[in-house]
Amino acid sequence: MSLSEHDSLRWQDDDAVYETIERLGHQLSRARAAVEQVIYGQRAVIDQTLVSLLAGGHVLFIGVPGLAKTRLVETLGRVLGLEERRIQCTPDLMPSDILGSEVLEEDESGRRAFRFIPGPVFCQLLMADEINRASPRTQSALLQAMQEQRVSVAGHYHPLPTPFHVLATQNPLEQEGTYPLPEAQLDRFLMQVDVDYPDLEAERRMLVATTGAAQPTVDTMLKPADLLLAQKAVRHIPVGESVLETILQLVRAGRPDTPGVDPEVARYVAWGPGPRASQSLMLACRARALLDGRLAPSVDDVLALAPPILKHRMALSFTARADGVSIEHIIGRLCAPFA
Repeated sequence: MSLSEHDSLRWQDDDAVYETIERLGHQLSRARAAVEQVIYGQRAVIDQTLVSLLAGGHVLFIGVPGLAKTRLVETLGRVLGLEERRIQCTPDLMPSDILGSEVLEEDESGRRAFRFIPGPVFCQLLMADEINRASPRTQSALLQAMQEQRVSVAGHYHPLPTPFHVLATQNPLEQEGTYPLPEAQLDRFLMQVDVDYPDLEAERRMLVATTGAAQPTVDTMLKPADLLLAQKAVRHIPVGESVLETILQLVRAGRPDTPGVDPEVARYVAWGPGPRASQSLMLACRARALLDGRLAPSVDDVLALAPPILKHRMALSFTARADGVSIEHIIGRLCAPFA
């Protein structure tokens, strides 16, 4: 029986849930291994991206050019069997260039009517390259698609395909001529994934594999229905009381106005993560357990996922910038009592 055929199973049956989780874990392990055959030295990035997709979220990649961010999105689309498209964001990009537009057509009888032509957002895996170069108007149009899974054109709503995920990129170096993402849109990304340089051995393997006559390729491992099933399974993975309490205490400890908060948090954090951060961390922990083939998440999952989930949901004060304190340092202090 294929994974997609399990979509009608009764989730109230614990044995059926555990069997589905085991099957999905095996399939996802193969999918992860396939992606690693093409993307070298980025295991953490691959895992965090897969966790975000399993949790039904969007991802914001931060990294300099040339680190295979576009290649990663293309590979994930291939491995997961998703329809993938790419948008190069520029200051003159209009919302209609992403969402689509209505055109006036005339038939043979002379009758005129508007017909909607879908834009590139009508796909399952959308890469928004250099999203901070798009104008605020275009960013807000994409925000609606990310949040509501639909777009509004000329007063009519058009549902997006399912699943639908946005994988956006930002260049951390060149900020001239950009439009920083507002906090409301940053909060819609489940994770901020920092893409760093590969290590020496991974870069050596990459050079050998990608500069020859034969280029590495991957096969399709899953179907869109399988990913939807996995997203449903994530929400049925049980979470222990210790994991729940760790998430609550960690997130609330990042709010500077919380009574008894760490003095550094009170001094250096302008505003902390909201309840959506707790929800994201809970879902991501469940998804990480599924990716590893485990039946329940642990506190280690919380500590591993806290940085990519919290860093774009917190803001440092001017004092922190003057003292050279980073958001990574603050999150490390938040995680320290639970390590």
